Amino acid sequence: MNTNAFALRHIGPNENDQNSMLETIGVDSLDQLIYETIPDDIRLQKGLDLDKPMTEHEYLLHIHDLSKKNKAYTTYIGLGYHPTIMPAVIQRNILENPGWYTAYTPYQAEIAQGRLEALLNFQTMITDLTGMEIANASLLDESTAAAEAMSLLFAVRDRAQKKAGISKFFVSENILPQTLSLLQTRANPIGIELVIGKEDTFNFSSDFFGAILQYPGKDGQVTDIKSFIENAKEANIKVAVAADILSLVKLEAPGKFGADVVVGTTQRFGIPMGYGGPHAAYFATKEAYKRDLPGRIIGVTKDTNGNRALRMALQTREQHIKRDRATSNICTAQVLLAVMAGMYAVYHGPKGLKFIANKVHNKTATLAKALKELGYEQTNTSYFDTLQIKTKAKKIKAIAIDKKVNLYYPDKNTVTISINETTAIRDINYLISVFAEAAGKETIEVSTVLKFNNIDESLQRTSNFLTLDVFNKHHSETQLMRYIKSLERKDLSLNHSMISLGSCTMKLNAASEMLPLSWFKWGNIHPFAPKNQAKGYLTVLKKLEDQLTEITGFAATSLQPNSGAQGEFAGLMVIKAYHESRNDHHRNICLIPSSAHGTNPASAVMAGMKVIVTKSTEEGNIDVEDLREKAILHKDNLSCLMVTYPSTHGVYESAIKEITQIIHDNGGQVYMDGANMNAQVGLTNPGNIGADVCHLNLHKTFAIPHGGGGPGVGPICVAKQLEPFLPGSPLFKTGGDKAITAISAAPFGSALACLISYGYIKMLGAEGLTQSTKTAILNANYIKQRLEGHFDTLYSGERGRAAHEMIVDCRPFKANGIEVTDIAKRLMDYGFHAPTVSFPVAGTLMIEPTESESKDEIDRFCDAMISIKKEIDSVSKEDKNNVLKNAPHTLSMLTNDEWLFPYSRETAAYPLDFVKDNKFWPSVRRVDDAYGDRNLICTCTPIEAYAEA
Repeated sequence: MNTNAFALRHIGPNENDQNSMLETIGVDSLDQLIYETIPDDIRLQKGLDLDKPMTEHEYLLHIHDLSKKNKAYTTYIGLGYHPTIMPAVIQRNILENPGWYTAYTPYQAEIAQGRLEALLNFQTMITDLTGMEIANASLLDESTAAAEAMSLLFAVRDRAQKKAGISKFFVSENILPQTLSLLQTRANPIGIELVIGKEDTFNFSSDFFGAILQYPGKDGQVTDIKSFIENAKEANIKVAVAADILSLVKLEAPGKFGADVVVGTTQRFGIPMGYGGPHAAYFATKEAYKRDLPGRIIGVTKDTNGNRALRMALQTREQHIKRDRATSNICTAQVLLAVMAGMYAVYHGPKGLKFIANKVHNKTATLAKALKELGYEQTNTSYFDTLQIKTKAKKIKAIAIDKKVNLYYPDKNTVTISINETTAIRDINYLISVFAEAAGKETIEVSTVLKFNNIDESLQRTSNFLTLDVFNKHHSETQLMRYIKSLERKDLSLNHSMISLGSCTMKLNAASEMLPLSWFKWGNIHPFAPKNQAKGYLTVLKKLEDQLTEITGFAATSLQPNSGAQGEFAGLMVIKAYHESRNDHHRNICLIPSSAHGTNPASAVMAGMKVIVTKSTEEGNIDVEDLREKAILHKDNLSCLMVTYPSTHGVYESAIKEITQIIHDNGGQVYMDGANMNAQVGLTNPGNIGADVCHLNLHKTFAIPHGGGGPGVGPICVAKQLEPFLPGSPLFKTGGDKAITAISAAPFGSALACLISYGYIKMLGAEGLTQSTKTAILNANYIKQRLEGHFDTLYSGERGRAAHEMIVDCRPFKANGIEVTDIAKRLMDYGFHAPTVSFPVAGTLMIEPTESESKDEIDRFCDAMISIKKEIDSVSKEDKNNVLKNAPHTLSMLTNDEWLFPYSRETAAYPLDFVKDNKFWPSVRRVDDAYGDRNLICTCTPIEAYAEA
């Protein structure tokens, strides 16, 4: 065994296991299986052109050397990104803990109570600080959240405004520049007209449906949002406020002034800058808008015994269910980062946050006083942490850069300085010395921080926050460590067992890929720092772009989209820009097969396109003749086709090249959803198939962990004709020559997380990547074969093979009174997370084992499924008190003196012998979804307060 080969550590089945699996499947070799699975005409004729693979040790030395190319200057740039102090207890026990970062989105609530509670803490923190009634469980970044606020306010216009076609939206000129760019991206396709101007001269015309303010503004000024909101209300204009989360400790909550939406980022709560992300944004609003609220909401409900339980509430709003009628498509959460930010608030509590906020504000005021004594004009009359200095920026910049200090220079006569949690007295003195040197004066030495309050009295916070126990009792490291562990024990993650979710590719997230995320010189680079300070990052990101371009067979890549859904939207916006550059503004028809991902129609509508659905055949493939007919019918207005490959049904459709050619022949472009790229890498690629753009889920195929529902990264790769339109950024030159406006807040999206995929590709190399794809296909077909005779596979390829995933049909079990949900819950008793339930076909399970799972683990899963099938066979439709309907079974049930079930405790808890060796106990019984939606509670308030009359 070559202990240096990373591929042997990443890929589950060894050579002997693979031979045994091939024998079970009934093929002589892995190559034969691939031949029988993938159509000949799309197979690559040569291997990938990638660097020779590195060992894990070589890679860690390599990435450490690259980190040295980053210059971690002392940074006061601000603009939504600040140096922070991550408590070590959070770093060690959450960020670096696979029990947290390998978990999946909590769709199976009974085995996700830990992270659901952590997210409920996050929501409570947000509602408390913003003064709003309801918050979601995070969004992607502040700029995305601001764009979602605009979309929500547009959607909830009153009847008269909609009838009159009111579409103007006021944007304060003091908004963050990256947010303005993203507002521009999102406004145009849905018919919103942006009007940018000064808050104090806005005329509150009835032509406007909404407005957004920055609080404090990008220049640091704390404006009178109270008066603005009052005037807006009189004019029937709804107001969104983008608020700095730490400033809300000292500034009154916007909700107290009547704001309709409050958004922002929680990066300041202990999350590293990471060259732009990932960070958890927040979104808070009024309960009246709950069904229009983007993203996920964690709600309180009860389980079968009436005990308090948590779940993701109002899931019917989500895009895979509502498709083109979805509330939003950019609703990927940043769960891991939200958990960390929420724990920061738990650890520090209200008193700790006040101490930190006062420290930041007082140091800012101390600096302002010293600069005034040096003769500088500071223009902000009311501020929290940012000073705006009127002076010759060029002179200051030269001295500051020489002293390794980053400030922000909005124009040639202005410098802004944003103080942060890490700023010490010595840093204040160092800053003073920069300005003293520029002024040609002796510096002023500050020995103590003076206590100031430079916030207008009418805007100072008087309302309480974080009053609940959870924020007031875990302030020692021992207490927080144990609290985090108590939550972790309630969650089933990849460090316990296989998570065989179809379409979601829950593969190994190797420790060697993850380690650099904690390193100082990767975490502490501001996204708008000068390029020569980020050479390590720029080297990695350029190399990753080149790697992904090679793997997809395209011409160029943008890493900016920081979720798969954003990647879809970005791909469509690039196609839209391409058509418009050719004066084909009328091309707005998007064809989407009925078998496509549910996110696709929502993305198309967001991009201003009209969705037309094409049929599928009985075999689950795209109906080529129906597609041809509709492409020809709409050829004058055809924009694109959105297609997933292999299909969402787990099949390599043999007509795919014919399909892409039909679209091209009728003037359209082909967008390929890269969700199933794990079945393509090294064997075929979107460019070879005939696509023009695809997005990739780096949190699936390329090993970024799901983190309990985020972070995700969703770059787009494009053909040559689309390259000029790749997304840009307002403060950093990136993208194409004719770049569309921003898709994400940061130029490279979640740059820190991109290190993981870079390492994954570096250590696997071309051969390892290709072998991973082959093994994913092997593992899926092995499961298919082992379950044959027990479960029917709904769709197969022309030679009877599955791709990297398959759909098993559970609908026949309704004859026994068993629903697919019962199987999902019973799997928990066997120690497994359910496969994907009822997607894309209701009443089915979509299973994807990935290449990382060993034969032993796959056999345990298959044994569990076969055992469950025997249990199904033993029950009748009239029998409601059975082991499946009562699943999952908790430890409390098993240790109760009373046992009122017609089967044994052993059958309930230990249905197969292997379960005894590694038992996972669901912490609650089956949750009541309907009760949770009828009685929506999305904060930490005890459920007793909401008891039904």
